[in-house]
Amino acid sequence: MGEFGRLYEQQYAVALFNKMRFDIEGGGGPQNQLLHRKVPLKNKSIFSGALFQYLEENKKWRNRFLFIPDSYNINFYENKQAYDRGLHPKGTIICAGYRVLTSMEEYLELLNTSLPGVKAKVGSSPFLKCATQFPLILWHPYARHYYFCVVTEKEQQKWNAVFQDCVRHTNNGLPEECKVQTPAFTDAVRLYRQAHGHYGTWEMMCGTPPQILANLVMETLLPEMRDLIAPKLKGKMHERQRNWILISDAVYGLVQSQTQAQYEAVVQSCEAGRPPLETTIRTDMDQIITSKEHVTSKIRTLVLPKAEKLLKVSIQPYISSILDALMEPTSRGFFEVRDLFFRELVDMSKNLLNDGNKEKLGEHMEKISMLAFHPVKMQSCYEKVETLSLEGLQQRFDVSSPSVFVQRAQILMREQMDDAVYTFEQLLHQSLEGQEQEDFCKTIQRCQDRVIKKFDYDSSTVRKKFFREALLQIFIPYMLKQLSPSCSAELPHFQELIFEDFSRFILVENISEEVVLHTVMKDIMMAVKEAAVQRRHNLYRDSIVLTNSDPNLHLLGENPPIDWAEEYGGGQEEMDGENTGDPEVQKRRRMKQVVSMIQIEGNAPVLPNESCLEVPAADNIPEEETAVRSDTSLSQKSEKQVPNGTKEDVNKNAVDDKPPTNRSILKEEETEEVKAISNCEEGARLNPADTNKDTISSTEKPSDSPVREVEAVTPSDQQENHIMASTQDSHTENPIAPSQHDDRGFQSPTNEAAEEEHKAGKEECNDSETGEDAGKGESMDHQ
Repeated sequence: MGEFGRLYEQQYAVALFNKMRFDIEGGGGPQNQLLHRKVPLKNKSIFSGALFQYLEENKKWRNRFLFIPDSYNINFYENKQAYDRGLHPKGTIICAGYRVLTSMEEYLELLNTSLPGVKAKVGSSPFLKCATQFPLILWHPYARHYYFCVVTEKEQQKWNAVFQDCVRHTNNGLPEECKVQTPAFTDAVRLYRQAHGHYGTWEMMCGTPPQILANLVMETLLPEMRDLIAPKLKGKMHERQRNWILISDAVYGLVQSQTQAQYEAVVQSCEAGRPPLETTIRTDMDQIITSKEHVTSKIRTLVLPKAEKLLKVSIQPYISSILDALMEPTSRGFFEVRDLFFRELVDMSKNLLNDGNKEKLGEHMEKISMLAFHPVKMQSCYEKVETLSLEGLQQRFDVSSPSVFVQRAQILMREQMDDAVYTFEQLLHQSLEGQEQEDFCKTIQRCQDRVIKKFDYDSSTVRKKFFREALLQIFIPYMLKQLSPSCSAELPHFQELIFEDFSRFILVENISEEVVLHTVMKDIMMAVKEAAVQRRHNLYRDSIVLTNSDPNLHLLGENPPIDWAEEYGGGQEEMDGENTGDPEVQKRRRMKQVVSMIQIEGNAPVLPNESCLEVPAADNIPEEETAVRSDTSLSQKSEKQVPNGTKEDVNKNAVDDKPPTNRSILKEEETEEVKAISNCEEGARLNPADTNKDTISSTEKPSDSPVREVEAVTPSDQQENHIMASTQDSHTENPIAPSQHDDRGFQSPTNEAAEEEHKAGKEECNDSETGEDAGKGESMDHQ
């Protein structure tokens, strides 16, 4: 920590200079077209519910109530009553650095690496025997592990998605708003690891600064501690493993308390010395820049020839293959985000066609407003990126794991989804002022088309930036490692060229890295630019740069957040115990939950004493099948879930706490109308690659392409006549079709498979109808 503190003080002054220079000189770049929500999860929680947790204290499985607030920390309580009364949680899990496992095989494979010479087999360790066949395990290389069980596969999928989102959020890194402390910290950690021979990406660069520093200490301390303690552990294999986990967790806690105290002291010292540094920088900015440029030119003569030779031999041949490995899954993930956003809006339009009033609109918008933070619905998007693999290149360039890039891409996908939803909210809210009921669908369609165009541009910009940063993360450490033996000894001589007054703001190590970065940056920029020209990647070319193309839209970004439930009805529900005197309890009860509860049929309590059911310890469980059989009735109840959710995918769950009975159920006589709508959504989606010249301009232009096959659909009642008439009046105002451009060139193989499933579902539906209705359905499918 002493060594880190010295590095941090040096990097703090450099970061302060860079920040003040950037503020004066400015920096250009493409401006985001979508609006950004400032506080997305205000008065929201992510999820809550009961599941079984294994307790180390008494070696028993007990039912616990888990509550996950907007901080994404997991709080577990004795039962739901304890949470409702506002009691302190029994414990809190900060998920940074954890990994979510859903099988004992995965867990034991990781556990076998913790102690050398101790190998475990599935079922051989009594303390690992689960109460049900659906485990959820939180594994950490240094901290304690947490074991949970649920009674159905559907519950396991939902909890797994929620836990994964908690890990993803807490692994997101340090806040970018801190323009001095964040770069100073990351550079200090990187230089510390490089000084100890560790180059390349680092998986444990996650959590808060004290957590990251604790991981840094444990990286060196744990092997020494294992060699010292492991031979002295006695008992059976599983006892030794469990004791080692507890020892490691205890040491990790001690280390973290030390790193937190020392980090806060270093930051406080640097912040106290900031005013005189700022005064010096403002006074001597020009001289500092001139001195830095002079030193840079000298260092470039030493480093540049070696760097260019290394680049030509060891980097250039691999740029395109690594870029392709990054682009394919990432682009599929971003397209799935776009498709999910589109599907949710079409689903809302369908329901408003049948029962279109402001109360229903408010209910649907309440759900859509939190779409980006619904881990279950977003899981299909996240899974696309998880196929990212750098096999064969990982060892060459010292990449610890592709998970660093996977989680970063997933966070960017969530941000893009939330920006699209928030922009749609603001546009729809503005457009609905003074609108009548029958105009809902046309208004939704106009806002949707406008947002999707902006999403296509922004997602292209975000992906290109992500690709550039990922390639730099892979190549720069490798180049520094290769150049270090020949250059590091020469660099201290250049320090003599710097005036003593400016030496705090100009460090030769940083300048050397900047020279290497600029050397490889040209090739990376060229590779990304060439990829943008290829149509299959769906990226906009760099020549298309939008400035403030929609100033009226950006003014909406200053508006307060919209409470759809309160403004459009349905927000005045009385909460149980609202008259309770404790304002904290009232606030907790008013919090809206992003992910729906797992509904159990009937009102009878599922577990005795709400959440205090004790499950026998592992030693008393003769067979896993017996344990599962004892929960059969509970499992059957859970599998029933809610009406309309019996056979649905887990991603179809509602966003609020109520069963999804508010979704309008289409009547039999309106079946033909929905089939017509389904045909519209099959063929009409916006392709950014086809429209990057025409649709992106300083003002939004309506498309000239008509909706395919809409005129061929014969309306079955008066309401459909009204819809089709409004469709023919304006090509851009079709209440259902998302856009007027063929999307076949933009679809990924995954989406083609989804279409096949969709067609198969239609055929199944047609088989179940009577003769005349089935004939109509087949005719409509053909159209």
